[in-house]
Amino acid sequence: MTDKVLTANRLTDGIAVWLNASGEWTERLQDALVARHAEAEASLEAIGKRDFSANLVVDVNVIEVEEVAGQIRPLRLRERIRAAGPTMDYASGYAPADPAFIAA
Repeated sequence: MTDKVLTANRLTDGIAVWLNASGEWTERLQDALVARHAEAEASLEAIGKRDFSANLVVDVNVIEVEEVAGQIRPLRLRERIRAAGPTMDYASGYAPADPAFIAA
């Protein structure tokens, strides 16, 4: 099984977030809880449904990741962009994404 994490967008501001081991939504992919077996993936899906129903997050997805040099890295380009931030100057407080992380 491929390792997986739970991602969503926070309802209050649309920022991409990931579920951490404390059951909280974090803005840092590297803090995400990694599911390494089917039962853990099922738990992530259940938490995602619960938090979506509670209007905490939207666009909830379990995504595939891998560990590269000690860092969690999404397999899909879309998710690497979401994790690294915008690919261009966007708004105050949001630096452009690291091109190496996205291209890797």
